[in-house]
Amino acid sequence: MFPPLVYLVVILIIALLNWLYSWRNPRCNGALPPGSMGWPLLGESLSFFAQNTSFGIPPFVKDRMRRYGPVFKTSLVGRPVIVSTDADLNHLVFQQEGQLFQSWYPDTFTEIFGRQNVGSLHGFMYKYLKNMVLKLFGPESLKKMLLEVEQAANMSLKRWSVEGVVDVKEATAKMIFDLTAKKLISYDSESSSENLRESFVAFIQGLISFPLDIPGTAYHKCLKGRKQAMRLLKNMLQERRERRRKVQGDFFDYVLEELQREDTVLTEAIALDLMFVLLFASFETTSLALTLATKFLYDHPLVLKQMREEHDAIIRHKGDADSGLTWSDYKSMKFTFQVINETVRLANIVPGIFRKTLRETKFKGYTIPAGWAVMVCPPAVHLDPSKYKDPLDFNPWRWEGVDTNGGSKNFMAFGGGMRFCVGTDFTKVQMAVFLHCLVTKYKWDPIKGGNILRTPGLQFPNGFHIQLSERD
Repeated sequence: MFPPLVYLVVILIIALLNWLYSWRNPRCNGALPPGSMGWPLLGESLSFFAQNTSFGIPPFVKDRMRRYGPVFKTSLVGRPVIVSTDADLNHLVFQQEGQLFQSWYPDTFTEIFGRQNVGSLHGFMYKYLKNMVLKLFGPESLKKMLLEVEQAANMSLKRWSVEGVVDVKEATAKMIFDLTAKKLISYDSESSSENLRESFVAFIQGLISFPLDIPGTAYHKCLKGRKQAMRLLKNMLQERRERRRKVQGDFFDYVLEELQREDTVLTEAIALDLMFVLLFASFETTSLALTLATKFLYDHPLVLKQMREEHDAIIRHKGDADSGLTWSDYKSMKFTFQVINETVRLANIVPGIFRKTLRETKFKGYTIPAGWAVMVCPPAVHLDPSKYKDPLDFNPWRWEGVDTNGGSKNFMAFGGGMRFCVGTDFTKVQMAVFLHCLVTKYKWDPIKGGNILRTPGLQFPNGFHIQLSERD
């Protein structure tokens, strides 16, 4: 007979081995995609969050694609995840929103953006908020905003040209934030005693970092930045309540009207989370894309040449370079939209878009269990391979004749399906108008920086500093 303690130890070892086996081999009514669940609880999180300097598909995804194929299983921050770079599965996920899949992000992500943020809401509430946002960023509003966007770009570029050296990432972020904050909450950085953008900068530095909430970590700084920004937004909302305006002047006024309706479904918490997400999404993602576009144009003279030809032709057709862009001018920028598509294809700020499986789903012989997360990543191969040699090449011509409006199987930089990003048109307007003003009036030379870092979110750790001067 063995002592009772020995039996207890044996039982614990057997239980631990069973648990480890279950972790590495999750139960499934069918065949799971190939892959590895990594370490217990931690999964493959360390590899996912590891820094890298690549464009296009992140090394974490690329390495596993080579090993397992375009669809594989993994575990991130304690959650089982199916990663898809398969164009057909990506399309299915977006088209079956609310049926087989629904928007989902890890708890750490909702902690950052707020549990009532628009990305975490579903059904009627999501559609309600989407319609609210379209009042500001829909096509009719953007037509009226076009002149303001052009004026902001021209004023900023003129100022940068006399400043000597300017960091494109920082300068474009300030330009876009000031314009967006003015439209949303009538915020003026020059006259305000509070620096709202500083709170967002602290927030951004820890976005999509390893979720370790202790002082000194990027994630901790991120949560602190969010708290500061939300405090400022809440104070502004309260001030606006106390000093109501007779005429609706910005998005804050519209939100207040909604909050005061007797039958409203909007709460103050949802409204503030919405404002926070809109401010972040409008300036950070667009400034990153503009910085990359500026770098790509300098690095690819033939692309810059064709861009200039397109925009110089718009000015010649107008006859007056100072008359301002029309909506018709904007819609005619065909090659510019190809440049924008290629830029965001290579440089999405996040490595993928998350969804949760509502019901067990079969796909090409594999089973995706209910409750599992799905991370939708850009397809590995884009469009007609005869149009390019390497999918990592910056090649705007690959988008010639391709319809990317509303998303497609081969282009998902702005999402797809019913959750196609409502700010897509606003982003394209800002980018196209800024690039119009840049290439028609200025030339530039890189001075320092320009290297990217992914953690896995996209960053310019040393900025991208250029010297801007007027064209000859």
